[in-house]
Amino acid sequence: MSRIFWDTNLFIYLLEGEEPHHGQAIGLRKAMLARGDQLVTSTLTLGEVLVKPAEVEDEGLYRKYEEMINRVALVVPFDQREARIYAKLRSDRSIKAPDAIQLSCAAAAGVDLFITNDARLHGKHVEGIQFIVPLDRAPL
Repeated sequence: MSRIFWDTNLFIYLLEGEEPHHGQAIGLRKAMLARGDQLVTSTLTLGEVLVKPAEVEDEGLYRKYEEMINRVALVVPFDQREARIYAKLRSDRSIKAPDAIQLSCAAAAGVDLFITNDARLHGKHVEGIQFIVPLDRAPL
């Protein structure tokens, strides 16, 4: 069993159905379930995913997205421990603030794999995260 952090973009692919990423996200989630992997994300992901339902003022969609993420993933808060990691990450000015929040939550959770399609993050080394990879190269 591995702990695998999904960046926001993977949940958007899963929920909004844009191909080819939608199929990749579904395939990855199925592989994770078969292996017994734990899906991890952050409260920032939840907030970002809820933007579209908030924009269209769709309370049903808002609840659907929120319930789905809370049901399938461990949602890591951004708290004092994560803030300390964030501060270290932001000293690398190439890492933007939202990315540093995601990485700090993943690092605090001690994940094996951080999956994102943000190419700027691929290959970064963050203590507490074994590997950072794009969706199409997730080793599952």
